[in-house]
Amino acid sequence: MKSTIHEHQKSNIKMMSKNALVIIALSIALVSCNKTAEVKEVKTAYVDTTVLMKEYTEAKDLDAKFKAKAEEKGRQLEAEINRFKQEAGNFQAQAQANGQAWAQQKGAELQRREQQLAQAQQALSQELQQENGTEMDSLVSNVKKFIKTYGKEKGYSYIYGTGDAATVLYAEDKYDITKDIIKALNDKYKAPAVKEEVKK
Repeated sequence: MKSTIHEHQKSNIKMMSKNALVIIALSIALVSCNKTAEVKEVKTAYVDTTVLMKEYTEAKDLDAKFKAKAEEKGRQLEAEINRFKQEAGNFQAQAQANGQAWAQQKGAELQRREQQLAQAQQALSQELQQENGTEMDSLVSNVKKFIKTYGKEKGYSYIYGTGDAATVLYAEDKYDITKDIIKALNDKYKAPAVKEEVKK
């Protein structure tokens, strides 16, 4: 009888020690999870890309350069279009004075010139878009690289983009770092010009 009680006590002690081990293991697991959660705090922010492109000095300079180039290249074509409009305006009065044969010949010539001018306008527009598109693609690529470097240096886990092509549907204003990025980009863009002035 004593041995049965003794065995029963032994099995109880074993069960208690197993339970204790399980509790200790669970406690360690919970503590380590809490420590991991504390260490891995995620730092996020977002940039309004529409505002960024409006306020970034290099983007403004590129836009101004594109407009000036468009005006310069379009000036000669505009002069030709104005001459054509004047001739087309005078055509009806001259047609009555010069007769039907002249009117048919001049009318066909005016139609050809109108088509040529339309083609020239289209070609100029495509040329300017292509030039501007190439430079703008390069600028956007450089801005993305800059934001990536900025994010690493400032310890961000994620930097999202909002604006025309939004990837964030909602975010609190305190996470908006658009102004910081614009200032950093503009400072970097101005830096080479400052160095050149110092050299002079």
